[in-house]
Amino acid sequence: MRLACLFLLACSCAFSQRITLSLNGDWKMADSVAPEPAPAAFDHTAPVPGLANLAVPVFKDIDKFDSREFIQASIRENKLPESARVETAGVSRQERNYFWYRRGFRASERRPVAMLRIAKAQFGTAVWLNGVKLGEHLGCFSAGYFDASKAIKFNAENDLVVRIGAHPAVLPVWAPGGTDFEKYKWTPGIYDNVSLILTDTAYIESVQIAPRLAVSSAEIETTVVNLSAAPVTVQVKHKSGTWTVSASAVTLAPGERKQVRALLKMPGAKLWTPEEPNLHWVETATGKDVIKTRFGMREFRFETATKRAFLNGKLYFLRGSNITLHRFFEDPLCKRHPWEEAWVRKLLVDGPKRMNWNSFRFCIGPAPEMWFDIADEAGLLIQNEFFIWNGRQYFPPYRSDELIRQYTEWMRDHWNHPSQAIWDASNETDSEMLREVVIPTVRKLDLSNRPWDNGYSTPSGADDAVEDHPYLFSALQRETGNFAMTQLEQMTGAKTTNAGHPSAHAVIANEYGWLWMNRDGTPTLLTENVYKRLLGANATPRERFEYYAYALAGLTEFWRAHRNFAGVLHFTWLTCSYPGVKTSDHWKNVETLELEPNFADWVRESFKPLGVYINFWQPELKAGAKRMYAVMMVNDKPVPVVGKLRLEFVGAGAKEVPFELAAYGAQTWQVPLEAPGAAGAYLLRATASEAGGGEATVSRRKVLIK
Repeated sequence: MRLACLFLLACSCAFSQRITLSLNGDWKMADSVAPEPAPAAFDHTAPVPGLANLAVPVFKDIDKFDSREFIQASIRENKLPESARVETAGVSRQERNYFWYRRGFRASERRPVAMLRIAKAQFGTAVWLNGVKLGEHLGCFSAGYFDASKAIKFNAENDLVVRIGAHPAVLPVWAPGGTDFEKYKWTPGIYDNVSLILTDTAYIESVQIAPRLAVSSAEIETTVVNLSAAPVTVQVKHKSGTWTVSASAVTLAPGERKQVRALLKMPGAKLWTPEEPNLHWVETATGKDVIKTRFGMREFRFETATKRAFLNGKLYFLRGSNITLHRFFEDPLCKRHPWEEAWVRKLLVDGPKRMNWNSFRFCIGPAPEMWFDIADEAGLLIQNEFFIWNGRQYFPPYRSDELIRQYTEWMRDHWNHPSQAIWDASNETDSEMLREVVIPTVRKLDLSNRPWDNGYSTPSGADDAVEDHPYLFSALQRETGNFAMTQLEQMTGAKTTNAGHPSAHAVIANEYGWLWMNRDGTPTLLTENVYKRLLGANATPRERFEYYAYALAGLTEFWRAHRNFAGVLHFTWLTCSYPGVKTSDHWKNVETLELEPNFADWVRESFKPLGVYINFWQPELKAGAKRMYAVMMVNDKPVPVVGKLRLEFVGAGAKEVPFELAAYGAQTWQVPLEAPGAAGAYLLRATASEAGGGEATVSRRKVLIK
């Protein structure tokens, strides 16, 4: 790793005055109870980026704690006194409060400014370089920057020490450390890139690029800083291929920070879409500092008047899933996979293409920046959710100024990614502070004016979207609750879980199902009673896998067919799976990313752009019964489609009718069909085949003929 970094130094200086040195690799580790001083010995080794639980040898009791949710449940059940209640994320059962990371490095090219960047670490970060404390950063989900200019040694060995919290309780109660009712283990670590930036005293702190499609241009906001003791004037220039913009002169007083905007005209620039994820680079220079920024020419918004999403001015329907990466961090099979590029590409590129998805919600916590780079290249629209989930009744005693600071940093880290489509302030949370103070303050910082989602709060903006989590099967958790797929025949696909939400905004169904199973086919904690009532106590894993895929595909078809949602995102593509968890995913083998076969077959069909839904769920029919079947179809494509719709009892009678659907259209066909005359188990199948060939779409129902 050291040789690779030194080679990067030698190559970078030939092209620009800025040098970026990666400090990723294996670091030494230790732990402590007290915040200072640093431990005398660092006897463990762990990867950066990565998690503390990957250290060798393993730290004792690293996962041992009682969560806030566990404690509050124990109070309700009279297992603990009210005095045990805590406001923080829980109570540690470990003999430590902090983890410490250490490594050496050499910087062979002298520059007047040295800035250490830690892209993401939890819980809280403090940094020392050569014994000099550089500062602290409370954010767990955004990059921290530390000025190392006065402590760094050039052409000599440097000693870098980073301290993080071993658990969220080391943070002030008013600073967010992540809340998730269904996460059982703390997963501290430096879980994103670490780099050293060497540059001039007058340097580019950040660049934000916002496409302006109406004028075929990109608006560029550059923040420049002067850390010298004298005034300085710099010329800010931008270039992208053959497109350039005239330089702007910026004069900075000592210690001053300024923002300057420019409009880069890019006539004929290719747009970014999930179908064609074209990317562009802008080189921003001040003479002695240069930054290259990648971006995409794309605009994304919701419209309350139509309750729809629009991509580059055109109607667009979101189809996808969720990734709860911070839950996967606690999975025994997580290992180093989230930082292995080949594994992440298979997860974010190959999988979504196979499943006909164009979007993901990074749920309850952000992913490392490599994931967003890959999402840009794969053509995925990301709903990026800040790590807050507190429900309708409780909100931690966070300080609004701290939330504003951290949301600002979180936005800064992502706003040049074309995949970053929706800012999501919270999950299933109703917070006046977020709705009335934080979002209105920070949203104006985003020059692209992306839409916001804010859990179960009313929308903060006129055209913001809201989320709905129609977990129809959750009724079966309760002995008195009831739901059957037959009820879908009389439903319209309107909001359910969030039905009391007083808004008429565009809605995203970004969670539904409540049929989770562990990867071995056993029910999760939330679905034990559900499967018992659906299939009986003695059902086999095979029977449960088959039903899960069958019902989940049917629900997906249903939500899409009724067109009440601007997006349909199933829950979930990746999370943790081990005995006692509440949710799970669909991997037969998560390390090789081999899907459970039933899910891969049934749910893949339900997400095809040409959607088909048989509005029929009766489990039994009389032999020879004649009836009309409502077959609903939707077209997510920007062009009309024509073809043949075939409805049949496989192996028996069939009926074929022509269909024609407008671009983004929807239509229902009433198709007459006679049930088979012989008793037995049959498959009722609707197949939509486009004229000119291509892959057909099928919708299937299992029917017993008596």
